[in-house]
Amino acid sequence: MFDVLLYQPELPPNTGNVMRLCANSGARLHLIEPLGFTLDDARLRRAGLDYGDWAEVITYPSLAAALTRLAPPRLFAFTTHAKRGFAQVSYRANDALLFGPETRGLPASVLDTVPADARLKIPMHARSRSLNLSNAVAIVVYEAWRQLLYAGAG
Repeated sequence: MFDVLLYQPELPPNTGNVMRLCANSGARLHLIEPLGFTLDDARLRRAGLDYGDWAEVITYPSLAAALTRLAPPRLFAFTTHAKRGFAQVSYRANDALLFGPETRGLPASVLDTVPADARLKIPMHARSRSLNLSNAVAIVVYEAWRQLLYAGAG
């Protein structure tokens, strides 16, 4: 399946929702510290319901540590500043999908390490600034999974 990486997530309900999404889609969730909450936060548990027990969630002290451990064949970074749309990619199993924190997105220091053609955006109305993090992750994960014909779905 896919590896979903949340870089320094700030809001526990968003991470809980992503945890639930990953449990339901078979994606693996990787959290890059620092986190804006603790993993025992009640808001995280409430948003994730009982899916926290089903989701594979790993935390890392840095993005470099996560990428070293995962060694993903391909890494895609999601940013409103990209030129290429997320649906223009042919996703493959084990692709890594990197999303930034809710209030600021991925910093330039991270984006600069990702090739321009691997920086992707989700189209939005011209007046919009951004999508909710958990919504953005859901849009991308389900498109990627759709392309794999929902492998593993029941």
